Amino acid sequence: MSRFKRALGRLLLALLAGVAAGAAGAQTYGIGHPVSERELAPWNIDVDARGAGLPPGSGSVARGRAVYAQTCAACHGERGQGTPADALVGGKGSLASATPLKTIGSFWPYATTVFDFINRAMPYNAPKSLSANDVYAVTAYLLHLNGIVGADAVLDAGNLAAVRMPNRDGFVSDSRPDTANTACRRQCNGGAAASR
Repeated sequence: MSRFKRALGRLLLALLAGVAAGAAGAQTYGIGHPVSERELAPWNIDVDARGAGLPPGSGSVARGRAVYAQTCAACHGERGQGTPADALVGGKGSLASATPLKTIGSFWPYATTVFDFINRAMPYNAPKSLSANDVYAVTAYLLHLNGIVGADAVLDAGNLAAVRMPNRDGFVSDSRPDTANTACRRQCNGGAAASR
């Protein structure tokens, strides 16, 4: 074995020993504490494709129109057309073209993802500032602008996951061995992809 390989091996062992000592030091010095469910709750806001994690509440297209005008239109345009931020409406049938327009109505596969993104990240200048009712309402309004739900739609945790998005079947499972995520694929695809 060359001196370089021996030196590299010793360096790696030293690094691993340092990491282990750091972990032991955290226990020795009392750094941190176990997180309680109550402490975790404000951060545990993820929503999956099937709607697991959706909070209580509901919102109508009419309420969404008002909330959108107040908190979203300055960035996404009066009717979601974009400028200065991304367009949220339009692009139907454009994905296979030379200039695809990826919007909620043309690209996004799940309505629950729309809710999740708005809930986590919008409005841009004040993320997580909207109530669950307002997020349901804005989601309903944006789905309405894209022709996915009617003007009288009211969305909630019970019916949002059932909304069928136009590009739901436009996504395929990635079966490459270096990208496999069995737990997610089992949960998100009803087990079909996990059995491959």
